[in-house]
Amino acid sequence: MTFEEFKSIVFSFPEVQEAPHFEKTSFRVKNKIFATYDSSKYTATLKISEVDQDVFTKMSPGKIYPVPNKWGKQGWTIVELGSLEKDILKDALTCAYCEVAPKKLAVLVRRDL
Repeated sequence: MTFEEFKSIVFSFPEVQEAPHFEKTSFRVKNKIFATYDSSKYTATLKISEVDQDVFTKMSPGKIYPVPNKWGKQGWTIVELGSLEKDILKDALTCAYCEVAPKKLAVLVRRDL
């Protein structure tokens, strides 16, 4: 998956903004980060619930896993983009967006699930 393909999924959600975040590119809704992209490692980091983190980690072991520190215990999750199926990434990004978006925006996206 290319960065452009990743961005096309991210920007399918309402009111997403792209901004630098240290050495990464962040994607935000209402100024809250729900995903970052690290071009040097070809990974994304998503903010998902602990329940979703557990589900996605079991669905794609080795491709999706918690950040290995206290951030991982708060739902921050690394996604290896190289070999991950597009549908799984789209579902994970949807969960991340809905985790941080205001309810009025999240309901618009959840309706599409």
